[in-house]
Amino acid sequence: MPTIDTLIRGARVIDGTGNPWKYGDVLISGDQILDIAAPGSVPIENAATVIDASGKIVCPGFIDIQSHSIAPLMRDGRCVSKITQGVTTEIMGEGWTPAPAGGRFTDPMSGRLLADGDVGKWAEIAPGWTRFRHWLEAMEETGVSPNVGSYLAGGSLRRYGRGMDPGPASTDELDTMRRVMAEAMEDGAFGVTYALIYPPDSFVATDEIVEICKVVARYNGTYITHMRSEDEHILTGLAEAMEIGERSGASVEIYHLKATGQASWHLMPEVIQRISDARARGMDITADMYPYTASGTGFSAIIPTWVAEGGQFFENLEKPDVRNRLHEEMTDPDSDYRGRARSAGIENIMPVGFRLPENQQFVG
Repeated sequence: MPTIDTLIRGARVIDGTGNPWKYGDVLISGDQILDIAAPGSVPIENAATVIDASGKIVCPGFIDIQSHSIAPLMRDGRCVSKITQGVTTEIMGEGWTPAPAGGRFTDPMSGRLLADGDVGKWAEIAPGWTRFRHWLEAMEETGVSPNVGSYLAGGSLRRYGRGMDPGPASTDELDTMRRVMAEAMEDGAFGVTYALIYPPDSFVATDEIVEICKVVARYNGTYITHMRSEDEHILTGLAEAMEIGERSGASVEIYHLKATGQASWHLMPEVIQRISDARARGMDITADMYPYTASGTGFSAIIPTWVAEGGQFFENLEKPDVRNRLHEEMTDPDSDYRGRARSAGIENIMPVGFRLPENQQFVG
C-alpha cells in the first residue's frame, strides 16, 4: 500500500531559504511536505501519485506583495490567472480596500464597479463590513485559492473620515481616522498604504500621514507609499517618504520604485544611494522594483486630481468649463500639472480598451 500521497520526481528544487537549487524528489502526504529526498531514492510504488518534474522547478508559492486582486477574488475565488503562475499569497491594500465601511465611506464598492466590473453579491454585502477583518473573513468563508492579507488603504481611510473633500482633516476627522487605523491593525492589517498620485490620497498632507503612521508604528506595522512624485521631483517624493518614517517611527516600503519619464532617469542612482544611506544609519526603509520599462494605471493618474473633488469625477468631466481648464492646464508648460502625460510624454501613453463597442463613444 502506498505510504505517500504524491511523489514529485526529478525536479530542480528551490526551497525558499536562499540556498542554491538542487535536484530532489518531493514527498507529500495530504497538504504537508514530508521530505525532500535524493533523486530516485524513493520507489515509485510507495506513492499513490507520481509526477515527473524533469526539466522543471519545484519551489514555494510566490507572494504577490502588491496585489490588486480584490475584485477578481470576488468574481472568482479561484483566481486562476494568479494560481496558474504560481502565486499562492496575495497581499492587497494599495489605493483601495473595501473595508471598513462607515463614516463617509458608506458604499465601499461605488466607483470601483466601472473599473473592476461586476462583483455580484459583494456590492450589496460590502456596506456591512464595518470592521477591516469583515472583508477578509468573508473571503475566507466563501473560499479563495490563495492566502490573502492586506494593508488598510489610506484612500479608504481618508474617505471614511473626510470623504472626497480636499484639504486638511479636522481634529475630529483625524481622531476618527486614528481610531479606524488602530482597529484595522487589531484586525490584522499589516499597516497602511498611501498612493499619493491618486485622489483622495493626493489630498492628504504629510503631517496627516505622519499622525496615521504613529498609530501604525504602535503595532509594529509598515507605511507603504506610492510616492507623491516619480518624475523629475522624485527626490522630493523620496524625502517625504523618509520624513514620514522618521517622524512616525513606522517602517517604510516604497512600492514600484521608478523614475517616470526619460528626463528623470539620471536621478535613479541618487535615489538608490539615498535609500542605502538611510538604511546604513539605521532607518527601516525598503523598496521594490519591477523588471520592465512600462506601467499601467487608470485615467485619474493622467489628469489633475482636482477633477475628483467631492467624489464627482465623471460629473465634473461632463462640464465644458472643466474640460477647458483641463486642456489649458495640461498643455501649458508653465502650469503646476505634473501628471503622466507630461512626465512620460503623451506619445508614450497607450490608451487601452477603446476597441470595445461600449467604449467607441469616447473615441475622438
